[in-house]
Amino acid sequence: MATVLVFLDSPGEELHNAERELLALAGSLGEPTVALTHQPSTGFLEILGGFAVATVYIPAAEDTIRDVLVAGKAAVLAAAATASRADVVLLGNSYEAKEVAARAGIRLNSGVITDAVGVDSDLTVTKSVLAGAYTVRARVQTGSAIITVKPNSFHALEPGLPGDPAQPRTVDLPAIGAVQAAQITGRTAKPVSGRPELTEARVVVAGGRGVDGNFAPLEEFADLLGGAVGASRAATDAGWIEHSAQIGQTGKTVSPQLYVSAGISGAIQQKAGMQTSQVIVAINKDADSPVFEIADFGIVGDLFTVLPQASAELRKRRG
Repeated sequence: MATVLVFLDSPGEELHNAERELLALAGSLGEPTVALTHQPSTGFLEILGGFAVATVYIPAAEDTIRDVLVAGKAAVLAAAATASRADVVLLGNSYEAKEVAARAGIRLNSGVITDAVGVDSDLTVTKSVLAGAYTVRARVQTGSAIITVKPNSFHALEPGLPGDPAQPRTVDLPAIGAVQAAQITGRTAKPVSGRPELTEARVVVAGGRGVDGNFAPLEEFADLLGGAVGASRAATDAGWIEHSAQIGQTGKTVSPQLYVSAGISGAIQQKAGMQTSQVIVAINKDADSPVFEIADFGIVGDLFTVLPQASAELRKRRG
């Protein structure tokens, strides 16, 4: 049975949907183990035990990785992969996770595959390339298979009853300060919106140039569906919404069950970040907009008319 190491970079006391997806995938491939960058509580170890995780690897000196951006996390992952003799290493698919995977791959002399949407039992990976224009299958030939997995690509395990606590094992790290690493000089807490994380959301409502600075109808509709709000680069560059909401080739990649595109033309750069969504609904006044080429359902109309009507209908059906 393969040993599968899952890198969890969440300091909280609960597992996000994408992390439960990784644990589900790990369990289907072999025996799951976990690498953490922080000292877990007994309660968190019991939660991991409920997901059949028997062993957790943590850094012997946690403080040494807090003051650098990515190098410390990569060192923890590489040390845990070596200690566990991992056949497979699974991570999320954020920009930071991809960099952690790349740095760990160099340390371990292992191949790295990103943007995975499927992993077979023989570790053949299915992924999308060239802005989603093609689907390819790839397999790591050297060292441990390091794979970053797109959210919403696998069925997430639901939290069950706490199990026997996973047993922590410490790993020694190299002197992080001796390597070239970006130093963290300050931290600012991100405002809490109450919405799910964009890359993990099952529903995403995204706006572009057509919103003309007014995201209120999109936010209302997203909140009714329990979804997240995203945007095109044109909208973020205009200052209408924060850059962390940008979806596309130079932004975040999302793969929700439902993606609603409102007032976005659908240029190739934007398609690259969302066209693996399961269902795409496009709303645009221009019937010739490129987004209709990939949409499952298209509405030619003004988003400021369509979305309020949709929100009203949702409220009506919910009584």
